Amino acid sequence: MIQEFKSSGSIVVVLESCILYSAPMRDLLMWLATTNLFRPRWTDQIHEEWINTLLTNKSDLHKEQLEITRKNMNSHVMDCLVTNFEHIIDSLILPDPDDRHVLAAAIKSKANMIVTKNSRDFPEAVLRDYGIIPCHPDLFINHILQASPHAGCKAIKKLRTSLTNPKLSAGELLGIYEQQGLPKTAKMLSDFKHLL
Repeated sequence: MIQEFKSSGSIVVVLESCILYSAPMRDLLMWLATTNLFRPRWTDQIHEEWINTLLTNKSDLHKEQLEITRKNMNSHVMDCLVTNFEHIIDSLILPDPDDRHVLAAAIKSKANMIVTKNSRDFPEAVLRDYGIIPCHPDLFINHILQASPHAGCKAIKKLRTSLTNPKLSAGELLGIYEQQGLPKTAKMLSDFKHLL
């Protein structure tokens, strides 16, 4: 599956809204994207989904804050925003019709995979017809780090040292990743803790 995409930067991935909802996971993926080991993609609709869900679930957040995050994501990742994919949506069949826009964006951007925690929403048998695979973030991030551990660790160290409220040790950061559903990633990174 994911082993097919070995060359540096060759993996194009659409990040589903559930992946961008979590600040620690979103930050990790954005910092790893600076290594050019993969090329993340999303749409305005995906942005709207994670932003609206956060605003519904967390009363201490404000739309203005999250719009700044959206703007920063769009400006710091080259060619990240997929557009002109809407005409594909109606031709797609998924268990939840509301997820078709994600698959349409993946098809339009010629993505290799959709990174999602909800693999049931993106059945492998359906995605295979488009040359796309669903991939859990733990498996995906672990693959990226194994492909280039030093570049990955350097990006994560920059992420960790950029955090000020609160400051985190490498061990504390790995604990957060484990809590975020990234146990393989946390375990793999524990061998490189001295580089974080």
